[in-house]
Formats: sequence, C-alpha cells, structure tokens
Amino acid sequence: MKKILIVHNFYKEFGGEDSNIYEEIDFLKKKYEILFFYEENKKALNVYDLFSFILRSNIKTNKKFVDTINDFNPDTVYIHNTWFKINLGIFKILKKKKIKGILKIHNFRYKCGKYLTAKKHINPDARCHACGFEKPFLSFFNKYYSESLLKSIFLYFYSLKYIKILKHYPLTLVVLNEFHKSKLISQGINEDKIKVIYNPINFENNISVEKSLSLVYAGRISKEKGVEEVITSWMNSRVSHFTLYIIGEGNLKTTLEKKYNNKNLHFLGHLPNEQVLDYIRNAKAVVTATKLYEGQPRLLCEASSLGTVSIYPSFGGMDEFFPKLYKYSFKQFDYQDLERKLNLLNDKIVFEEATKNLKMNILQKLDKESIYSKFSKELS
Repeated sequence: MKKILIVHNFYKEFGGEDSNIYEEIDFLKKKYEILFFYEENKKALNVYDLFSFILRSNIKTNKKFVDTINDFNPDTVYIHNTWFKINLGIFKILKKKKIKGILKIHNFRYKCGKYLTAKKHINPDARCHACGFEKPFLSFFNKYYSESLLKSIFLYFYSLKYIKILKHYPLTLVVLNEFHKSKLISQGINEDKIKVIYNPINFENNISVEKSLSLVYAGRISKEKGVEEVITSWMNSRVSHFTLYIIGEGNLKTTLEKKYNNKNLHFLGHLPNEQVLDYIRNAKAVVTATKLYEGQPRLLCEASSLGTVSIYPSFGGMDEFFPKLYKYSFKQFDYQDLERKLNLLNDKIVFEEATKNLKMNILQKLDKESIYSKFSKELS
C-alpha cells in the first residue's frame, strides 16, 4: 500500500477548504496509508513566524516536516494550503529529497497577492473576480488583507516565490475545474503539469422528497458572495412568497438581518452539515449570486445530488458541474436575469426537465472510482 503524507495549513477561520481536507483524508484512507501533517494560523505569531514571512520558509516547521518524512517515508507528499505557518520551504525539502509532490490549488490567492499596487490587481471594472478585492478611493497599495498593509506586503513576496515554484519545481498541480487550469496556463505554467481532479463528496441519504416552497443560500455571508443581491432579487421576484433560508455566518449577517425585515426571510446562522442537507433536500432551489470564481461549488453539487435545482451565475468554472443547456443559470452581475430565473421556478415543465438529469449528471461527474483512478495515475 502506497504511503501519502497530506500537508495542510488550516485557516484562522475554518472554511470550506479546511472542511474538504477531512473528507479527502477519509476518501484516500480506503486505498492508501495516510499521515496528516498540519499547522494552524489561529495561534499568536511567534518569532519563527515573523522570520518566515521574510524568508518565505519557516525554520521550525521545516524541522518538523523533515522529521515526519524521515519517520513516515512517504511515496508522495500531497500538499494543500501552505500560507502562512507552513510556508514555502517544504517545496525545497521535497526537491532535495527527490520525493514526488502533488499540489492541490484551491483558490487564486497566488494571482491576487502577486501585485504590489491596487491598479495592477483589479480588472477594468474595478473588481477582482478571484478574491472580491475592490480598489478603495485613492488607494495605491494592493491591500489583499484590508486590515493589514504589512501582511499584504508579505503575501506579495510569498506569491512571487510561489508562482516560481509552480513553474519550475517538479510538481503535479491539481485544480478543480478546466477554467482554473486555463488560468494557470495563462500564468506561463506548463499545461502537462496541471490535472483536473474533483474533490470527493459523500452523497449520503439522498432520498428525493416533495419540494417545499423554499429557497436556500448556504455559505459565507459577505459582500463578495452576493447574499444581499440574492435577497433583493428574491423580494422583487414572483416567488417572494417562498421562504428564503440564509444559512451561515459572516461580516454582513447582522447588517442584513436589521435591513431586511421580512416574515419569509430567516437567518439560521451556522448549522451542522446534516441539517443544511435537510434544508437543501426540501427546497425548491438553492441560490447563489457569488461574485467570485469558485472551484468546486459544494452547495450546488450537494443540491444536484439531492435533485434540487441550483440558481447560480454562469461564471468561471461553475457551468462545468451542470448539464448542457441548463436553464437556471443567470448572467453574472445581471440581477434582473437572476429574477427571471427565480420566476422560472413557477414553470412546472421547465422545473421538471431541469431536475430530471441533475442527480445523474453530478454523480457521474464526481464518481469516486473515477477520482481514485485519476489520483492513482499521478502517484505512479
């Protein structure tokens, strides 16, 4: 049985990427011997962390990493997030030891952090579709972290080195959709190094039920996720009598709760995944108006497995997870089109046609044996 060392740096606030790590570990354990090497950004910064920002290599983490490799003797090291406690020194260690490395890239931080000025970061419409950054008035520096210029500068130097590693180190790069692959190629990275392998998702208890007159948004409640646009489009639509459930936490939650006082609108906060799935299973549709490129949209994939329609912006790689000619996607940033798609829920024929192939399409796309096969090919 091949041995895989999985490496991940947990974020300060636990998110979807962190959650997926545990599912992927359980998934790979069935066919490989797994050891998990991780760090967390929750702890207070120490002297090693401060030096690691400058050196882009954490001396303390490197020692632990080398000791783990010597003890476990992995065939492959499978790396996820390295920002910031783990940092980039581990790639040099792998190269020196000639150990095969696979790097899964979940987000576009490398693209957004590599600019020193705000002008270079954003596109012509003054918005970054990868991270949600919007150039503040008269702002010069690219403050990826709005609360910290210094941390943003550290990320700048980290990103420059990270991209060099992607280009020149002997790594297999894994992304979650063809759209992201094309973005990496545009950065000058060899196409042959980049593989599209989906995240495994456990589709449990997916018995179809009669759909209630309800809609669900689940995820971070923030500006870049378009939650307010979901609410206003729903209120202006002909399905405003549906109940809209907003599940999750975020910096806009309290503001939106106070601003929109509607008997059919319910903010449920954070819920266990089992409860979220129950809401999705019973809903007529899930809705998102995210303004960002998404990797593998978990909410939408879970909804499809439960036979629930997804209303989402046709943007980035999202269309890859739906059947061709799918009728419930809307033009990104066109919220009148979003209203039209919400209204389309009242059309019984269109609704039944859309739900017919949803479940089969996503189960074929995320077939576990297919994911195993693609992953094992990269181990050889």
